[in-house]
Amino acid sequence: MLRRHILLASAVSLCYGVKAEEPFPQRPLKMVVPFAAGGGTDIVARLVAVEMSGALGQPVVVDNRAGAGGSMGADIVAKSRADGYTMLMATVSTHAINPALHAKLPYDPIHSFAPVSLIARVGGVVVVQASSAWQSLGQLAQAMRKDPGKLTFGSQGVGGFSHLMGEMFNSQAGVQSTHVPYKGAAPALQDLLSGSIDIVYDTVPALLPHIQSGKLRALAVTTPQRLSSLPTTPTSAEAGFPDFLAETWNALLAPANTPSSVISRLNDAAARATRTSVVRKRMEDLSAEPVGSNSAELGQFMASEIKRWTPVVRTSGARVE
Repeated sequence: MLRRHILLASAVSLCYGVKAEEPFPQRPLKMVVPFAAGGGTDIVARLVAVEMSGALGQPVVVDNRAGAGGSMGADIVAKSRADGYTMLMATVSTHAINPALHAKLPYDPIHSFAPVSLIARVGGVVVVQASSAWQSLGQLAQAMRKDPGKLTFGSQGVGGFSHLMGEMFNSQAGVQSTHVPYKGAAPALQDLLSGSIDIVYDTVPALLPHIQSGKLRALAVTTPQRLSSLPTTPTSAEAGFPDFLAETWNALLAPANTPSSVISRLNDAAARATRTSVVRKRMEDLSAEPVGSNSAELGQFMASEIKRWTPVVRTSGARVE
């Protein structure tokens, strides 16, 4: 009799004393974009947020938190509650470049976050004036070897993606060229078009209109495969520089220690979003490649990107104290 009472009491406690896990999500979610509205990362985030809202049955609201090269927004998510309701649209800057560029970051790029899904990749491209003598990346490298430091490349500023692309090429090709930093992409591009500088390295979307108009010549794209937006432009590997790979990317992250069941739910919604015709068409227009990886694949990808960019940043001498 006593044993029956104990078993009955245990059953009652299981039914009423322990709260069943609630289905996720139960309220709106927030996707932090660590840059200002209107940029490439913001556009991708808003595209994905709309589609994820439908998959999750709750609104996904984009929250722009710009500052410190993306580090401010990343830190907000790193310190948020690990319940899946706050996510970060991370980039190559926040998680591969800034850790080497900044003397101290308020977050760890790996241990402060839980990977959800790699959303998109955007290739880089090397351009010169359409009237220049260089017809290939190999010819450009030969010119750099002939007169070390004579040729110049412009960038959006010290430590940015376009600057570090140039430094990566110097390192991979074993050449020397001189960096000319500008306050933004527009003045660098203007000086390239006028002939004041020789080269610009940047993302395909930033330079594609000028390539298509015939004002600039694309020597190579820095992606593993050729791009549909520049089908006749060889990859850096085809041009003879297989290790010269430089892409920007967008990845969805949650705070570290977010439950695996929640990560799985978010991953499923993100992967579905990248497969929709609306997202794929818009990303194609942006010269971006939709991915929709799983969590483990993203973790491995981020580790490889940190390994790729850390020596480039250190060799460049760029540093933010």
